[in-house]
Parts: sequence; C-alpha cells; structure tokens
Amino acid sequence: MIRHHDFQHNGLTLRSTVHIPDGADATRWPTAVFVHGFTSNRLELPSFVGMSRLLEANGIASVRFDLSGHGESDGDFFDVTIAGEITETRAVLRAVREFGFVDPDRVGLVGMSMGGVVAGIAAAEEPWVGALCLWSPAAVAPFEIGSGYLKGRELAPEIADKGYVDADGYRMSPALVADIAGLDVYGRSAPYRGPVHILHGDKDDIAPLAYGRRYLDHYDGNAELQAVEGADHAWGSVPHRTTLHQSTLRFLRRHLQS
Repeated sequence: MIRHHDFQHNGLTLRSTVHIPDGADATRWPTAVFVHGFTSNRLELPSFVGMSRLLEANGIASVRFDLSGHGESDGDFFDVTIAGEITETRAVLRAVREFGFVDPDRVGLVGMSMGGVVAGIAAAEEPWVGALCLWSPAAVAPFEIGSGYLKGRELAPEIADKGYVDADGYRMSPALVADIAGLDVYGRSAPYRGPVHILHGDKDDIAPLAYGRRYLDHYDGNAELQAVEGADHAWGSVPHRTTLHQSTLRFLRRHLQS
C-alpha cells in the first residue's frame, strides 16, 4: 500500500510517500526512512521508489520525504543548511517511530550522497536507529567546499557577485557554503554503534570512493564497505542499480527483520 503523509516541522510542511506491506492492520513493520541528496527529492536518481517497492514486497515499510526547499516540501533552497537537514531528519525519524504501522524498535535509515552524510550524523544523534545504509555518501563535500571550490568553480567571486552560488539551478547561500565547509562528517558520524553498510561505486567522480572508505577509520568495527566495480555516483546502469538495491535489501532484512 502506498500513501502520502505531511510532517510539520518549524512551520514548514515536509511531504512524504509511505509504503506499507500487505498484512493485518495491527501489524507493526520494520521500517526504513530515506534521506535524498543535495538538490534532489524523495524519488532520487538511484530510485528510492524502486527500493521502497522492493522493501514493501519483502515485508519492510518505508518513508521517503522531501527535505525543506526540495521536491514538494515547503521552504526555499536558499534557506537550506546541513544543520537544518539533520534536524529535519531527526524530527521525521522520531515522528515515524510513532506511526501505528511501525515497529519502533526496528527503524533503519538510508541516505544517498549528501543525504548519506546527513543520515550518518542523524543516526549518531538518534542512537536507537537500528541500521544505517549509506549510498555514495558525499563526505568529500566539506573538503571540496572548504577549499573554496565546487565542481571546479571558485566560490568566493560568485558569492561576491551574486550573493549566492548557482548550484545546478538552485541558489546556494553563503550560509550553506559555510555550513558544509565546517562540517565534521566523520567525527559526528562516529558515535553511532549500530550496523552500517556503505555502498560506493569505484567510478564515482562526484564523491570519490576514498571518502566513503574513510568512514571505516572512524566507526568502531560496526561498518562495512561494499565497493562496486564500474558504478558511478548515480548508479546509472541496470546491473549497478540492481546490485545497490539487492545489497541494501539483504542488509536491512538481516538487521531489521531478525
């Protein structure tokens, strides 16, 4: 079953899509919450939709939501910060835990790209999260933006001229630039002690594999990395996307259904 739900957070509506497996009305299901990437939405390029349908067919519910300033949710992208996205994700996690169809002791988190960075930090700050899966986490972002560049473009002159950075048609504010540049991705993610599964393509030219691998130096033996040969950032082929989805399914079944 698929339905829509509106979360309320700080005066904004965050819109979401919910997938619930078929079963008795009183059933409480293991559930995955999805966090999309920078300038994306709850459909997401590696297909959050396909992943949600696969989970639903295998007895796991899911919630895919649009962060503020993205997709169908309220807000302007110019007002987006990573701190705000972490807060929104934590609020959605706590709200989902109260849903009648959700088993509150079996909630997992899946994040894509910058959503993976957000998910990793949110899980550390909500340590009851039962499992964490990161798709192509963009841990490179603070290092790249901290050096003053985004995709090879110098940021300071553009901010001085326009008051924002043109990020693929979105106005990226100076506050967001500063927020990302100062983000301690690994240090803030490390306190999470639940199981972590990182999926990263070795041909990812947006968020290089080396930055995904570095997570393993900070987690306390609870993380595993699956490097997928030939996969790019968007998992843009049928075999690579199938690998991504099937590996995620196995991980979530192992840790949320057992």
